[in-house]
Amino acid sequence: MSTSRAVLANATRTPFGKNRGALSTIRPDDLFAATLRTLVDRTPGLDPASIEDVIAGDSNGAGEDNRNVARMGVLLAGLPHTIPGVTLNRLCGSGAEAIVQASRAIRSGDADIMIAGGVESMSRAPWIVERSQERDAPALTPDSVAHQSVVGWRLINPKMHPDWILSLGQSSQRIAERLGIGRAEQDEWSVRSHTRAHAAWEAGLHDHVFEINGLSRDESIRPSTTMETLGALESAFTPGGSGTAGNSSPVNDGAAASLITSERAAQSLGLEPMAYILSSAVTALAPDEFTLAPVPAIHRALARAGKSIADVKVWEINEAFASMVLTVLHEIPEIDRDLVNPHGGAIAIGHPVGASANRVVMELARELRRQGGGIGVAAACIGVGLGIALVIEA
Repeated sequence: MSTSRAVLANATRTPFGKNRGALSTIRPDDLFAATLRTLVDRTPGLDPASIEDVIAGDSNGAGEDNRNVARMGVLLAGLPHTIPGVTLNRLCGSGAEAIVQASRAIRSGDADIMIAGGVESMSRAPWIVERSQERDAPALTPDSVAHQSVVGWRLINPKMHPDWILSLGQSSQRIAERLGIGRAEQDEWSVRSHTRAHAAWEAGLHDHVFEINGLSRDESIRPSTTMETLGALESAFTPGGSGTAGNSSPVNDGAAASLITSERAAQSLGLEPMAYILSSAVTALAPDEFTLAPVPAIHRALARAGKSIADVKVWEINEAFASMVLTVLHEIPEIDRDLVNPHGGAIAIGHPVGASANRVVMELARELRRQGGGIGVAAACIGVGLGIALVIEA
């Protein structure tokens, strides 16, 4: 059995486009294809035929991303049709889960060169209409109800407990308020995210992001965001609640792809590893406690890597909601907040669900290298009560 470490050897992503913005005219399979093509083109010496599998995270799968968008991306990118593809869905953790699955294949010796990525076009998410349950009735009737498929629950099983099917925003807000995390703290985190994300782009820290459809930087960043502008927003989830559109991640379009290899393959390609994937963990709580789920995932992943909170140099915690990040920090007070999301997070950058957690890992690796190396943790909350964390070393 192979004992090779899994290497994050290269990575790229699109800018993340805002809802109905610059990337909304691009199909998700084309968006992923462009990202695959760019990653291959930016990896000199990589023979595309040597890629043994492509894994893509994708949380919708109900529209143009149906029928295995990973494989569709391979074909549309003009890569050899001998490259397989598999699409997985772990909701907001999908892009990181793709890296986890690729890393396992590397460590087990099943593969030497893999691509792990993710894609989501939330702008293009289709409406879903239930079929009639009457055997002889037409599939669609005047009474047919259309359900949105952008994010969250649809076609809910009536057996689900009412607390389990609360909206993500309601659940996140409820946990934060239970812990005493109020509106002002959430708004402050949102301002921080926009300020840091804008500063990172101004400093030229995103040369791994490629231009597409005229968009060259993340489209949802609002550098003018202030506590005053956020304070004027109404509650989004419940009357008088602390969660608003301003302290939640937006709806976005985007794709990401990471080259995961064995140490041997990276060396043969002349690639200096961006980072090594040391460990990972996925944990589960009740569905309405999903913002707490990254906490045990972080502890478990660190334990598996033989590391502690004190060993971590940089943290990337996906900002589905400001309340969610603050929940994690409340539950793990040993984390130095200054080390978390140093260049902003999804509140500003955007959260195209299938791609987001892949972005989080690649940004973490890049920042660790800028700081001269060290241990980093990437984590994300996931709908229906899940959390994911990866420990990497650069």
